[in-house]
Amino acid sequence: MTTSSADVATTHAARDWAGTVGNFLVRHIMIVVMVAIIAFFAYRSARFATPDNLMTILVAAAPFALIALGQTLVILTGGIDLSVGSVIAASAMAAAWSAKNMGDNPLYPLGAAVLAGLVAGAINGLVVSRLNVPPFIATLGMLTLASGVAYVIGNGAPINGLPSSYGVFANTSVGGITIPVLLMIVAILAFAFIMRRTAYGLRVYALGGNRLAAEIAGVRSKGILFSVYVISGLLAGLSGLMLSSRVITGAPNLGQGYELDAIAAVVIGGASLMGGRGTVWGTAIGLLLIQTINNGLDLLLVPAYWQNVIKGVIIVAAVAVDVWAAKRRK
Repeated sequence: MTTSSADVATTHAARDWAGTVGNFLVRHIMIVVMVAIIAFFAYRSARFATPDNLMTILVAAAPFALIALGQTLVILTGGIDLSVGSVIAASAMAAAWSAKNMGDNPLYPLGAAVLAGLVAGAINGLVVSRLNVPPFIATLGMLTLASGVAYVIGNGAPINGLPSSYGVFANTSVGGITIPVLLMIVAILAFAFIMRRTAYGLRVYALGGNRLAAEIAGVRSKGILFSVYVISGLLAGLSGLMLSSRVITGAPNLGQGYELDAIAAVVIGGASLMGGRGTVWGTAIGLLLIQTINNGLDLLLVPAYWQNVIKGVIIVAAVAVDVWAAKRRK
């Protein structure tokens, strides 16, 4: 029995097509995982795949997006910032205090939150870059310090009775989209451009890939290290303002545990904790994956204690799949 040249060509074409599809799926494995999770929740809950619920996911994701972007820069240098959750709390309390005691002007809480975040980030940056303290230890100390400051500002209690203007930061919509969601979109686009199209972004990658080689090439490693922690602190400050503005109150325990979800989003997005590998778009996908899981489990009325178990398993599985895909790509 002979095989015609047409049959051979068809077989080769089918194999090439299958190989192309397979390579695409491997390269974009986290998008595939994301689509699968969305399909599952959409099948189980009629409320999930609705415009209103999509906006709910985006609103919940916005504060996390800011700290995840800052965490991305820090992790790209081979560091880690454990303090962002406590910096959120301290910034929120500083903003709430200024709104209550300095007059009904939205610029006061905005300035207070930004200043608190910048100070915390600058201290982290100085300790890491100038004193050569390991980032884990330096930011762990700031975690405790900022948490204490948050309670000191409110004398151990939340700050209530804030003016209605305080809610403008989180509850104002432009074209049907709230300010936090707009800020998240702008921040993701801006940082994606900065990290891929500017000299600063290339230096961050170079520093995380090989610090000695980067310094030999002329990269000012101390300045870059200082800057990424300052940026992380600044974004945590804005996140604290958005979270407290949403409920128009200052809570000293706000942001507790947020640093873990931020780190998880960065790692799920394909970043290496050793530095030098990761993207802003990967972080955005990891962030939306976590928020989608949170939202879907809520809609399915899964008890909170089981949600943590399920989310932990899914996160570990997603990272394992990404590692497998990375090996296949190589």
